[in-house]
Order: sequence, then structure tokens, then C-alpha cells
Amino acid sequence: MYWGILVIAGLLEVVWAYAMKESQGFTRLLPTSIMLVSMIASFGLLALAMRHLPLGTSYMVWTGIGAIGAFIVGVWLLGESLSPMRVMAALLIIAGIVTMKAAH
Repeated sequence: MYWGILVIAGLLEVVWAYAMKESQGFTRLLPTSIMLVSMIASFGLLALAMRHLPLGTSYMVWTGIGAIGAFIVGVWLLGESLSPMRVMAALLIIAGIVTMKAAH
């Protein structure tokens, strides 16, 4: 159950990162509002998951989901480059998350 909560927290991190980009420096109300709500929810769920999961594992998985998710959203929705080096970096982050989860 707490792993699921952690995954949702990580996905909400992707939402707030994308909303922050779309807020254009907090000048657009709706994306800024979405960012704030999803940020609070993400941190809250992370805190809940950390009650039962180790700090290092929780934080690494949370930030990893956010980093990979933001990378995918950037490429898919924002037209950011998909170079071999960026893909390799993303795969290394995924490998780190899987290894950390396996070590738990």
C-alpha cells in the first residue's frame, strides 16, 4: 500500500513540475493553482509513505519518478530533444530506482 502511495506522490511531482513550466513564472493563475495543489498533495503523500518506508529509498523513488516523468512529458508534450545521451541518462535513473527497490 505504501509503495502505491509513493508512486502516486511521484506522479504528482510530474504534474506540479509541468504545471510550473506552464505557469510561465507564476503569471498564469490556473497552472500556478494546479502546481500548488499537486505539490502539497505530492509532499503529503511522500510524508505518509515515509512513515513506513526508509527515507533514502522513499526519496530516491519519489525524485526518480518525478525526473523520468518530467523527461517524458518534456519530450512528449513540449517537444524537447530525445537524444541518445538523454535516453541513456533516463535509463540510468530507472536502473537506480529498480536497484534501490530491490535492495529494500
